[in-house]
Amino acid sequence: MAAAKKTAAPAQAARKPPKEESRTALVRRARRINRELAEVYPYAHPELDFENPFQLLVATVLSAQTTDLRVNQTTPALFAKYPAPEDLAAANPDEVEEILRPCGFFRAKTRSVMGLSKALVEEFGGEVPGRLEDLVKLPGVGRKTAFVVLGNAFGRPGITVDTHFQRLVRRWQWTEATDPDKIEAAIGALFPKSEWTMLSHHVIFHGRRICHARKPACGACPIAPLCPAFGEGETDPEKAKKLLKYEKGGFPGQRLKPPQAYLDAGGKPAPPLGAG
Repeated sequence: MAAAKKTAAPAQAARKPPKEESRTALVRRARRINRELAEVYPYAHPELDFENPFQLLVATVLSAQTTDLRVNQTTPALFAKYPAPEDLAAANPDEVEEILRPCGFFRAKTRSVMGLSKALVEEFGGEVPGRLEDLVKLPGVGRKTAFVVLGNAFGRPGITVDTHFQRLVRRWQWTEATDPDKIEAAIGALFPKSEWTMLSHHVIFHGRRICHARKPACGACPIAPLCPAFGEGETDPEKAKKLLKYEKGGFPGQRLKPPQAYLDAGGKPAPPLGAG
């Protein structure tokens, strides 16, 4: 399925919300931004390859301080050799480290994934628990990782407050909080709980592709009229278009093993936003 193409509004259309934006106006603006992003990224989903909750849990832990694409290039060998928590818990750490070396911080990540595997075996019968309070007790698992697993492996709504999410919700003036837990609470109050997981995907997709940390592509942004930070980045549409970032080796919104739903009629990955 091809992504819906949307073009940025002219620079003069961008506006700043009033200094004293009412709570009602904030909720309306936030929800409109999410609706707009849903049209831009109809295929939004976790960009990590996984086939079960255990694989998603491990992949999410490994994704810290590296790209999802790099993790997707690494985990096939890991899961082929250690398909279950029991296998990884009993593994030779040196062998695991060698597999995880491309992910960076491989020694610490080896300790985390082996530690959480042992905990799953000893405390949960080798099954990934479906409760937040249980997940966050596992080595290397915080609320962000737990919500990724809950939302995408168990269908239980959660907000994933990663670096992209934090940056964008502050740029959009949805909250001034800097603590992840406070951000989670503030944003959760703006949206129905049923929307939390997809909201997270929409925001993270946008942060990776258009609303970058150092130089956002404002002139290529489809929600420019709703953004109080418009102008922090390049506003010229043609120049901004050149700033769009997509991970090498795959289209945005595409995993290395994309489900059938993300393929076009010809069986090929749907083209990225703004392609062609």
